[in-house]
Amino acid sequence: MVIGPARDRWISAWPPTPCLLCAGAGAGAIAILLRVIPGALRGRTHAVTPAASVAGLALPAFPATQALLFATAALAPAYVIRWHVGRYPSTLLEAAIVLTVGVFLVESALSRETPAWRSPLTLPAVLFLAASALAVLAAPSRSAALGIYRAYMLEPAALALVIASAVRTYRQGLVLITGFFVGASVLAIANADLVIRLILHHKLDVRGPAPSVIYNSPNSVALYLVPLLAVAGGVVLYSTSRAGRVVAAVFVLIAAPASVLTFSRGGWATLAAVMVALAASHRRRWWLLAALAVIAALVVIAVPDVPHRALLLLRSGDGNTSGDRIRLWSMTLTLLSHHPIFGTGLSGFETIMTPLWKGDATWILYPHNLALDLWVETGLLGLLSFAWLFGAAVVISWIGWRRGEAGWSAIHLGVLIALFAILVHGAIDNPYFKNDLSVEFWALAALTWAGRRWGSPAPGSG
Repeated sequence: MVIGPARDRWISAWPPTPCLLCAGAGAGAIAILLRVIPGALRGRTHAVTPAASVAGLALPAFPATQALLFATAALAPAYVIRWHVGRYPSTLLEAAIVLTVGVFLVESALSRETPAWRSPLTLPAVLFLAASALAVLAAPSRSAALGIYRAYMLEPAALALVIASAVRTYRQGLVLITGFFVGASVLAIANADLVIRLILHHKLDVRGPAPSVIYNSPNSVALYLVPLLAVAGGVVLYSTSRAGRVVAAVFVLIAAPASVLTFSRGGWATLAAVMVALAASHRRRWWLLAALAVIAALVVIAVPDVPHRALLLLRSGDGNTSGDRIRLWSMTLTLLSHHPIFGTGLSGFETIMTPLWKGDATWILYPHNLALDLWVETGLLGLLSFAWLFGAAVVISWIGWRRGEAGWSAIHLGVLIALFAILVHGAIDNPYFKNDLSVEFWALAALTWAGRRWGSPAPGSG
């Protein structure tokens, strides 16, 4: 691994991170908006009534909200751009969410429409928010806990309500997904470029984490990219929109190699699980599985650092993190035996574990397991309500995939496999408690419900 001045020189070859993120997202947004959004303006389903028309062109409901949803999705990785207003910390992502929710409320008032808050997700979502509020009271630092509650629970849930209410056609769903693809592509290209240059100059040490750009760790990159790859794969295989398939295919070509180049072994396992699940869903599954096996073999041959990194798990010493994970899980379970109901409160785990943990302090931000993360941070009610919310999203996605409208079914499958990816990676890492990851989860859950709510086949349509 490149450290110190050498690593700084490699990273300094990039433009400043905010400029890179905004310029890349802006350029991608312009290109894709010109291709995809006109279709979204024309796209209708039986359940949707246009809110207005201009020059004979039917406009979708909530037109300004639609545009802001695209921008907010593209800016999900921009939570790294931070500032303070007095003592109040904020991020570019938070500003985008607040603006989107505000504009949605204005458009709802003007159109006299009530937000679509009734759904199978509502009760578990409310319980999860209530459990998280109790976790603020149980936290050692309530100011830190309030910040987490706002960024990881309230704002993503509010954005999910907007998505469930405003995204009413399959093409509008594609536009939202495209927004996520744009921001994720900037992240993927930045990280892949850095790692490739390190490999070419023999500067990469696979015994430690690969260096990363924009995010603090390569694991964070894989955690964000792979669920979106699941959605893109569903669109590529099953979309009824030619433009949607092209956009999704381009994203796969960018993000899949970038996920491999994170050198995150959890990311590799999750990416493999996603690709196998996508292939298994298709009628030509054996051909697709064979193609995946060939691609995997080519990657191993072309990038020898990949098998070297994977085999480190079979040896003791640098590069084998399994012992640290098991030790952390054991300490977490001991901690939970003393706090089984309320856990440690939001942000409490790190505070309590800091004097007890011997080793790299970045390990103790969370327990590195989704169930333990939720239990220790939000208590038993938080764990159970999130499991209900997650399970409801799985059921909605499965029904949508099997019985839904032809266009939406591709998104339903993609979300279903994305949720599977969250579970797989969540077995050994933290797939929720980050600004981008929480927004990603809530947005996908809301999108799959929007497909069921607005995209169900019309009566008598066969």
